[in-house]
Amino acid sequence: MVYYLLTTVYVFVCLVLLLVILLQQGKGGDMASAFGGGSSQTAFGARGGATLLSKITTVFAVLFMLSALALAIIGQRGSTGSVVSGTTAPPAPAAAPSGPAPSGPAGSSAPAGSGAPAAPSAPAGGSAPAGTPPASSTPAPSTPAPSAPAPSTPTPPPGL
Repeated sequence: MVYYLLTTVYVFVCLVLLLVILLQQGKGGDMASAFGGGSSQTAFGARGGATLLSKITTVFAVLFMLSALALAIIGQRGSTGSVVSGTTAPPAPAAAPSGPAPSGPAGSSAPAGSGAPAAPSAPAGGSAPAGTPPASSTPAPSTPAPSAPAPSTPTPPPGL
């Protein structure tokens, strides 16, 4: 509640400060007076009496700085809350079975409960053919690895 009220006041102060600054008349007549030319004694022109517009500018500039500081402090404390604070967590992904993994083809020499890799069994006809590679001792992954999306090439905008 306070945050929204302060934000409304801040926007109002910004608009009034903008209008008050734009309504003021410039003090220097030209660029030469900013660099010491003409009858100027200071960098920003001769100092005149404080007008009503300059006093209003000072007041609204102070209000602008104080309200910006207050909004920053309120924003740091987290009074507005999080966008995702009221949502529930997504369901957990299905876990892999916790039982022992299969230990190779049927008829392997290693027992099912041992951690030793199973030795490949020879085919019924004798030795393996010469063109086949030996069986790997590491099991294949049960799920394929996710593939990265193909990089897309940006198309140039028309007219260039």
